[in-house]
Amino acid sequence: MEFQIKQIAEFLGGEIQGDPTAKVSQIEKIQEAQEGSLCFLANSNYENYLYTTNATAVLISKKFVPKKPIKANLIIVEDAYKAFAQIVEIIHNFTCKAKQGIEEMAFISKQAQIGRDIYIGSFAYISDNTKIADNVKIYPHVYIGEKVEIGEGTIIYSGVKIYDGCKIGKNCIIHAGTVIGADGFGFAPQEDGTFKKIQQLGNVVIEDNVEIGSNCTIDRAALGSTIIHKGAKLDNLIQIAHNVEIGENTVMAAQAGVAGSSKIGNNCMIGGQAGLVGHITIADKTNIGAQAGIISSIKTSNQVLLGSPAIEIKQYYRSYAVFRNLTEMQRKIIELEKQIADLKKSVTFE
Repeated sequence: MEFQIKQIAEFLGGEIQGDPTAKVSQIEKIQEAQEGSLCFLANSNYENYLYTTNATAVLISKKFVPKKPIKANLIIVEDAYKAFAQIVEIIHNFTCKAKQGIEEMAFISKQAQIGRDIYIGSFAYISDNTKIADNVKIYPHVYIGEKVEIGEGTIIYSGVKIYDGCKIGKNCIIHAGTVIGADGFGFAPQEDGTFKKIQQLGNVVIEDNVEIGSNCTIDRAALGSTIIHKGAKLDNLIQIAHNVEIGENTVMAAQAGVAGSSKIGNNCMIGGQAGLVGHITIADKTNIGAQAGIISSIKTSNQVLLGSPAIEIKQYYRSYAVFRNLTEMQRKIIELEKQIADLKKSVTFE
């Protein structure tokens, strides 16, 4: 696989600074790139590598102004990171052979409806009354429960378990080990100190263009649906409890967890290991920092929150400036108390 720089520039709508006939055959990191490689610069922390890289071509953004001469050919685009994503997708589609067909050891119920141009790997299990649309790929050792619906173009990797009644939209990607539709954590305390299980009668609905990482758990609703709205992206090792709603184009980093019946708005960003209590609402475009703890509803959009319990970022920084110095403040207070005590001893009151 080899491309001329001018072909890449034409596809991306970019401008060339250098030799348009130069050829690239691979993509590498800017700090490791060799001749014949294409790389990109989108993070200023890597700028120094731009002046020393051996790459044949580098994608850079229009707004970037070099400080030194650059020996590599440049492809100048509006946004280098977005352009890089486009190129990677093309190469992935070009080099990865699309799997098709049903492997011999797969089990498919006679009551299941199977679309065209699908792939079902060995030891996958497709239950009764399941509907699988065209161009779906189901890798080995996947379990699909009864009355599940899977939309066109969705990819489900090995080891995924989708329980009865759940619905998966179009062009979703679900990575290995994820469980969708297990029972929510619902138990009623009894007078004798035991807990009685509350049966979870709902399902999980995952809308179009959602990607879910490895080893996530998305619990079915007690009643109604747990919903992951279109365009949302979930990292690995995330817990979504029963009756939660994740808004459109919201992204969540690894090990975040959301307790039952909470509603997260559209275009939110939730950092790794953040935790949200149940029965709260998060406004659109809320950014929640890593390890933050959200204990009440966030009603104002476009906020950045840090800490546990989480507070607005400016307030957090002001508070942090104080509590990072608590040890020194304590030392000074102890010294002042000692000085006051000494003064009291030296003063005679008539």
